[in-house]
Amino acid sequence: MGIYEELVARGLIAQVTNEDEIREMVNNGKATFYIGFDCTADSLHVGHFMALCLMKRLQMAGNKPIALIGDGTTLIGDPSGRSDMRQMLTEETIRHNAECFKRQMEKFIDFSDNKAMMLYNSEWLKPLNYIELLREVGACFSVNNMLRAECYKQRMEKGLSFLEFNYMIMQSYDFYYMFQHYGCNMQFGGNDQWSNMLGGTELIRRKLGKDAHAMTITLLLNSEGKKMGKTASGAVWLDPNKTSPFEFFQYWRNVDDADVLKCFRMLTFLPLEEIEKMDSWEGAQLNEAKEILAYELTALVHGKEEAEKARDASRALFAGAGNVQNMPTTELSQADFADGQLGIIPLLVKCGLCASNGEARRLIQQGGITVADNKVDSIDAVFPADAFAGEGLVIRKGKKVFHRAVLA
Repeated sequence: MGIYEELVARGLIAQVTNEDEIREMVNNGKATFYIGFDCTADSLHVGHFMALCLMKRLQMAGNKPIALIGDGTTLIGDPSGRSDMRQMLTEETIRHNAECFKRQMEKFIDFSDNKAMMLYNSEWLKPLNYIELLREVGACFSVNNMLRAECYKQRMEKGLSFLEFNYMIMQSYDFYYMFQHYGCNMQFGGNDQWSNMLGGTELIRRKLGKDAHAMTITLLLNSEGKKMGKTASGAVWLDPNKTSPFEFFQYWRNVDDADVLKCFRMLTFLPLEEIEKMDSWEGAQLNEAKEILAYELTALVHGKEEAEKARDASRALFAGAGNVQNMPTTELSQADFADGQLGIIPLLVKCGLCASNGEARRLIQQGGITVADNKVDSIDAVFPADAFAGEGLVIRKGKKVFHRAVLA
């Protein structure tokens, strides 16, 4: 099985152009491909994690990845999948976010000896002269076709700014520029990017002729990633300071039963034959599969040592064994206690489980807080200082968020 056939078997590929040529190029290590990452936050999240795993797979098969940092396109903002306009970021913030992305990408992609490239699209977008761009590129785009694109359709009712309307042209120009200057002959992206990607392929053909070999593949991974990368409490980040290794582990340990094999196929590097054997697992075996999944993915992002610590802490919760010291912990001092006691509301805020007293109050009233396996049913609940001695108290928010508070 070639790498292209493996991507199909893992459920990653949704649509392609020129499939026979793409298969030949990818299977023979001839693809120089790019995936773009706009710098809208200071960390990559689970949706990006899927893209990074794909880049790693293709690089292992001899293909050359280009990680395109969209520090230029971030100034405009991608309207895809949005019901409102993205927050405008300063160039300083974008530069900071780009540096954070770079450090995280290096854990997945080997940039040594020109095996991969990391490019910044501000390099060619910022020097563009507006009139020259209109004459060279604008004439290649039909406004009628652009308005039919899914990335714009959903925004038309609420309003689409002219700034965002230019995003497709900018992304298309990225591919056109990298094709000419860096030998980039293939682009990957999610279903929500299909129209933008076709724009890039068409621009190359119109400007450079029908014989220009520019291939387009769209995947389920970005669309699935955006869905998987969100929880009730926000995004699941790759930065351990935003989502701890334990929280990352727990996220995958708690995936829906129906999604377990899909996550194995799309994200892990376990052989497909080994994954298919789990198809009949139920009950305790299914929980074992979830633990294997969580361990494999946590090890990919945070390393084996952190994955083992997270697994130990998880077993302390699910099986009554393990080390609770490895779960996210807040250290309390005597100054946090009034008359030797600490109320549940300030405790939740102190541990970062709630952003405000009001949020903490609502969560308690909705029955969403458990302390030491006992549901908290009063906003006036208090805990003595000595309850936090030793291993401390384990607080559970909802069904899946665990935190430990201990007296320092």
